[in-house]
Amino acid sequence: MSKNYLYSILFFLVLGTAFVAAQDTRSTLKESNSIEGLSFYPNPVTGGKLYITTRANEEKNITIYDVLGKKVFQTVLSSRELNLSTLQPGVYFIKIEEGEASATRKLIVR
Repeated sequence: MSKNYLYSILFFLVLGTAFVAAQDTRSTLKESNSIEGLSFYPNPVTGGKLYITTRANEEKNITIYDVLGKKVFQTVLSSRELNLSTLQPGVYFIKIEEGEASATRKLIVR
């Protein structure tokens, strides 16, 4: 019985260490290649319209993936307004590329 307890403690220590290491790596990558002044609203999207603004306000490549990683939407956006009325309600990931920078965020459509 004490052997199982010891294995459980070791498992959670290793798991916790791996989680912290993964968190540190991800935050470093996000900071080095993120889009300056990125803002998009409303999230959750209602009414099919999403507004995306950045400091540079340049042309953006937009790709939206479902939770399984399948590409469900792709476009080039030269204005602030993005029409998402074709997407079914659900949880998605939106990848925004502007110049050399990119950012990926969670997007909810209602």
